[in-house]
Amino acid sequence: MIVPAPLSVLIVDDEAPARSRMHDLLADCAADVPLVVTGEAANGRTALEEAGARPVDVVLLDVRMPEMDGIEVAQHLQRLEHPPAVIFTTAYDAYAIRAFEVHAIDYLLKPIRAARLKEALTRARSAARPKPEALRELQPGPRAFLSAQERGRVHLIPVGDVIYLKAELKYVTARTAMREYLIEESLARLEQEFPERFVRVHRNCLVARQAIRGFERSAESAEGQWEVVFKACPERIPVSRRQQHIVRELGRS
Repeated sequence: MIVPAPLSVLIVDDEAPARSRMHDLLADCAADVPLVVTGEAANGRTALEEAGARPVDVVLLDVRMPEMDGIEVAQHLQRLEHPPAVIFTTAYDAYAIRAFEVHAIDYLLKPIRAARLKEALTRARSAARPKPEALRELQPGPRAFLSAQERGRVHLIPVGDVIYLKAELKYVTARTAMREYLIEESLARLEQEFPERFVRVHRNCLVARQAIRGFERSAESAEGQWEVVFKACPERIPVSRRQQHIVRELGRS
């Protein structure tokens, strides 16, 4: 009989006592569910670094964390080449618990019991990964970060740093003052998620309102097409005829 390899587990919780308690619970489960704790993280950014640095089978992920909550972390984890199974740990109210159950997403209600953890770990080996659309529905508000997969790791892009988002084939280019990133996102979905931050200037481009310095007529266009002039980027983005109204709404340079 082939004995499966031990599950590699990553613990993610912003509270040190909770991480320590989880270590103890996993030790209690190890006799029945072979496992090895490969690391721990106190925040989402570190969790993504840990999951990208070495293979992880299961992430035990706290929902409520500062800067980036567990639901958003789970969405970014799906960008990995081999995304891990996710088991949320939560003290959420009954409404949120029902939401997890509706989408068949596993969770552990705090305080966590060893028997319940053992059940979740047993299922995790063959469980389907969380569906992106289900995680989006669970997200309480807009994400703090976008993410791009680069060399097998997830690179976080603060949404506040993005100057524009441009659709190109199946990818979207996210431009910051420093560089460009290719992200696998839908421009329409990004527009829906961040309506206050981005405005559509063309069918294939959203620009950050706060990044706009003004608008100028194109010197290369015989019709004098308007272009977006940015504060921290030398590029200019044309404004389509259909979106000319934003020039009046957001002002001219």
